[in-house]
Amino acid sequence: MADLEKLLIENKPVKCTCGGKLFYIGSGKYQCHTCDNIIMDDFGKIKAFLEENGPTPSMIISQATGVSTDIIDMFLKNGRLEITENSRYFIKCEKCGCSIRSGRFCIDCAKELSQGIHRIFFNEVGEKPKHSPKLQGSMHYLDKNKVSV
Repeated sequence: MADLEKLLIENKPVKCTCGGKLFYIGSGKYQCHTCDNIIMDDFGKIKAFLEENGPTPSMIISQATGVSTDIIDMFLKNGRLEITENSRYFIKCEKCGCSIRSGRFCIDCAKELSQGIHRIFFNEVGEKPKHSPKLQGSMHYLDKNKVSV
């Protein structure tokens, strides 16, 4: 994912074709201070295409906008795009493989993962001793069958 995020940053417009500075106006659109030209990043291109054409498979969006399907998938997994309810195509939950409209995990797997994190932070975390006792003498083993050296 880091490579895709780096590509997104590199694809963000910095200057207008007239040389003017751009400022972000929202939804992937940037406007030039000098000529008022509007330039779009990858997200802006996808959003404009979807607003004009309605729900469309990612392969067609990619062909029409020049944005790779990997970047479109990343927007779906990050929750910036969502597949419509009546679509025939969905993305898969990364844990169980069921169909989902956006994100990385279905609601059931997300609950299970969050409960696991909750257990780690609140139930299975040991407390450190206030002072660490110094062990002196020979090496100690937990297994009584081994002999101390």
